[in-house]
Amino acid sequence: MPRINPDELDLQEQVIRTNKVQKTHKGGRTLSWNVLVAVGDRKGHVGVGLGKAAGIPDAIRKAIEDAKKQIIEVPLVGTTIPHEVEMPYGAALVRLKPASPGTGVVAGGAIRPVLELAGIRDVLAKSLGSRNPINTARATMECLKALKVPERVAEVRERPLRELVPWLVRKREEEGVFEEFSETTESTELEASEESGVIEHADAMQNATEKN
Repeated sequence: MPRINPDELDLQEQVIRTNKVQKTHKGGRTLSWNVLVAVGDRKGHVGVGLGKAAGIPDAIRKAIEDAKKQIIEVPLVGTTIPHEVEMPYGAALVRLKPASPGTGVVAGGAIRPVLELAGIRDVLAKSLGSRNPINTARATMECLKALKVPERVAEVRERPLRELVPWLVRKREEEGVFEEFSETTESTELEASEESGVIEHADAMQNATEKN
């Protein structure tokens, strides 16, 4: 997957979680912070990063830099996702389901900010495993990475879009933006070449008969 340039996006940041960590050394305890941050443009791009430093501002800065390196593009269907998906990360397990317009983002914890910054406005989400915010946020990112564009799946399977996702076709017909998916270019070219070969063979047979 090609890396996305964050400088070309109008990104927003949101701190998901801050955590104070104490480490005991021979000379005493040292305090540090780790911060979980999500960045996104609310138009189909989102990333999650983790930063660690002695102070919160430095930890947030490092987390934002890390999140920008992890940005992915999320396929959207209107205001929701194309299909249901469930992915694990560590002990966390997150499930996402498409929702009708007006439902809103039915999610909580670390899942909600990731989905909102991705630009998803209608979705049903559930955390089924560990409630650790870091693992939950990364499991959400794995779900978004696993989403497939319906047109691309139909092209690979060489099946009509109406047969694979009829609800999406109906939705696009209502919006007046649906165009019937045609077969792949390869199959079209193959059929054309076969038809051309049949015509040439028929012409050759006719010429041979006329000569005789």
